[in-house]
Amino acid sequence: MGDVSQTENFDAMLLHLATQHEGGVHQLLDTFYGFLRRKTDFFTGGKPGEAEKLAIEKLKYHNKLAQKDKAKKDAEKAEQKAIKEKEKQERARKAELESSKIVEVTEEEAEAIKAQQENVTTATEKPAAKETVENGTKDKSGEESDDEDSKGKIKPNCGNGADLPNYSWTQTLEEIELRLPFKVNFPVRGRDVICEVERKHIKVGLKGHPPIIDCATPKEVKTEETYWTIDDRKTLILTVEKVNKMEWWSQLVTSDPEINTKKVNPENSKLSDLDGETRGMVEKMMFDQQQKQMGKPTSDEQKKQDMLQKFMKQHPEMDFSKAKFS
Repeated sequence: MGDVSQTENFDAMLLHLATQHEGGVHQLLDTFYGFLRRKTDFFTGGKPGEAEKLAIEKLKYHNKLAQKDKAKKDAEKAEQKAIKEKEKQERARKAELESSKIVEVTEEEAEAIKAQQENVTTATEKPAAKETVENGTKDKSGEESDDEDSKGKIKPNCGNGADLPNYSWTQTLEEIELRLPFKVNFPVRGRDVICEVERKHIKVGLKGHPPIIDCATPKEVKTEETYWTIDDRKTLILTVEKVNKMEWWSQLVTSDPEINTKKVNPENSKLSDLDGETRGMVEKMMFDQQQKQMGKPTSDEQKKQDMLQKFMKQHPEMDFSKAKFS
């Protein structure tokens, strides 16, 4: 049988090949066996039935390895869970023992401890009160300095969007990215998700649950340039392309609170003064820099991932957790 470490050298090439097959595993197997039929004597070079026997033998061998790997992985998870539970019980037992200890002190020591606690409490309360006054003054002056159009609007997050209770979104002049974590106790797969994007409407949720977003967008989007993925089996990442690439959105959907678009990244806001080609290059550089700072893939890396994600969505039963992408 083949050396596993040797076969892993072809993983990147085979993953790339797999992403080119929109028909999924069925089409991929057709391509592989078609190659053997057209370019080799795999089917005709031996005795009748030998090709089928060899194919079944390899299938059984790798199925056995897969089951063995799964059993090992499940055992490791169970062991880690048991260790964590044991550590949790030990911490609880230690805390209980600590709380039940009786320490004898003299009257002088008791008075000293009491005085020290009172000093700490006083020192802690005073800065808090001062901070409240300072914050109140700062907020008040901030409101007075804003114009009427900015009143009631929130400050953009670091991605020129907003962090809301159920989701967050960021934007460039070209695109909007939504990150929506599903608050459920099971791993979310592509087939569990409802994600419908129309020219001026977004609907997102899980099948069998009320939609989390079901509302009109303030501006138009290109539905043909929309794609979404599931990150870590719990967070939806939706990317939509704006129709008008010369303006900032104040909301993802019209039910959201508005952000103050006058406070978006000033470097980004100057892009509208550039010609189309230069603006695109600068925006790509800025977007990639922003993605790296947030620990997200760059635009080129995202394109590669999108191709694989398309294949993965067609086959949610396949485990790509050990796959390495470059």
